[in-house]
Amino acid sequence: MQPVSLLLNVLWIVLGGAYMAFGWLVAAVVMAITIVGLPWARAAFNIAAYTLLPFGSRAVRREEVTGMEDIGTGPLGLLGNIIWFVLAGWWLALGHLLTAIALAVTIIGLPFAWAHLKLAGLALWPIGKTIVPA
Repeated sequence: MQPVSLLLNVLWIVLGGAYMAFGWLVAAVVMAITIVGLPWARAAFNIAAYTLLPFGSRAVRREEVTGMEDIGTGPLGLLGNIIWFVLAGWWLALGHLLTAIALAVTIIGLPFAWAHLKLAGLALWPIGKTIVPA
């Protein structure tokens, strides 16, 4: 990890990243408890780790990395994302959006607000995405 990314990640954790990562972790655990929620739990665990340390990484469509469509990027992934949106996506996105608004009030918080907005979009539609180094 680059020194700038490390510094930004430490500031990120202090300025709202830790509790949003916890929110993702709660969503992942709730999904994992139900057997039918296991596909969403895996995605939520991956994004919880990304939410904790977002600088130096980025979320991309999995087919961009692999070069081919798979179960998460096809029609079943679409259905999975719709179910995710109804069950957990909207409240995680709302948490990121509210945190972004609070951080955007300050000049120092603008890069973190932008990161929260990107994570809000990811919260709405996470299935079929993967985290790669930036």
